[in-house]
Amino acid sequence: MSGVTLNKAIKRYGATQVIHGVDLTIDDGEFCVFVGPSGCGKSTLLRMIAGLEETSDGQINIGARDVTHMDPAARGVAMVFQTYALYPHMTVKENMGFGLKMNNVPKDEIDRKVGEASKILKLDEYLDRKPKALSGGQRQRVAIGRSIVRGPEVFLFDEPLSNLDAELRVDMRVEIARLHKELGTTMIYVTHDQVEAMTLADKIVVLRAGYIEQVGSPMDLYQDPDNKFVAGFIGSPAMNFVNGVAQDGAVAVPALSDAVIPTSVALPTAGSPVIVGVRPQDMELKAEASPIQLDIRERLGGVAYDYLTTPTGERLVVESRGDMAMEEGTEVTVTFDPTRAMFFDAQGEARLR
Repeated sequence: MSGVTLNKAIKRYGATQVIHGVDLTIDDGEFCVFVGPSGCGKSTLLRMIAGLEETSDGQINIGARDVTHMDPAARGVAMVFQTYALYPHMTVKENMGFGLKMNNVPKDEIDRKVGEASKILKLDEYLDRKPKALSGGQRQRVAIGRSIVRGPEVFLFDEPLSNLDAELRVDMRVEIARLHKELGTTMIYVTHDQVEAMTLADKIVVLRAGYIEQVGSPMDLYQDPDNKFVAGFIGSPAMNFVNGVAQDGAVAVPALSDAVIPTSVALPTAGSPVIVGVRPQDMELKAEASPIQLDIRERLGGVAYDYLTTPTGERLVVESRGDMAMEEGTEVTVTFDPTRAMFFDAQGEARLR
């Protein structure tokens, strides 16, 4: 097993730079997730680690080895792609052992390694089936098994669950988490789904436009984001943002009936704009005369999501639990614990602390 270190890693396509001097340390045995919106560079960064994309500048180490310009096969990594890429004419067993066979590994060793991987992934009863006789989740497990038998130092996953339906995605998330616990190998996982990031990661790397916005544990990023982008990306439903105005030791929020939120954070000069962030879970609704109306209510059993529009045009989502009988069109007031609010600079969107 080995950790991964990136030192000022840069990727250019001609004159266009898409990865901007990334510094990152992923510890041995850690499950690290790269997350961010489409086009942020997360898959490109993963492919640079794999050797499938040339690193334009900087250095990539796996363990103590500088692999920056090594061939992919020499790096000690195994990659699981979004598409399963299984050979349709081969059985599960043949697919899993094909890479070893091409490297002239003895047949008894291939059988042993495939047998060990199939037990881990619960594929024993499917070894003689062809891919067309498997479900999507089973095919993805075969693709993961093909990586396991190689005994890599680092596993790389590039959005491996994107092609699965919602229920199967949940099942496979659990399987991948269990696999990491059992193998203890360094894993780097790319996704645009922040729920996957929150549930799988030891460490999350939030990327935007080829830059790292923040690195930390899931709860560190959720509870203590460095900027508005991270605060809005981590957490589901996303954090609500409304415009506020700095006062002396407080922030006034016109969107919420000129509510005044006391705070001890370092605010700009009085009268300056401030962005106020509050998570849907930290807000409550009361049916009271107000210029705010409940537009849409999504009922999901024990939880409901209420969508509102403020008089100033800002959209809010409030998470409600229990059996609250409140109909769409009801006038409501929004309350929240002021200590749960976060404040962001209106220009650079950095967190005010």
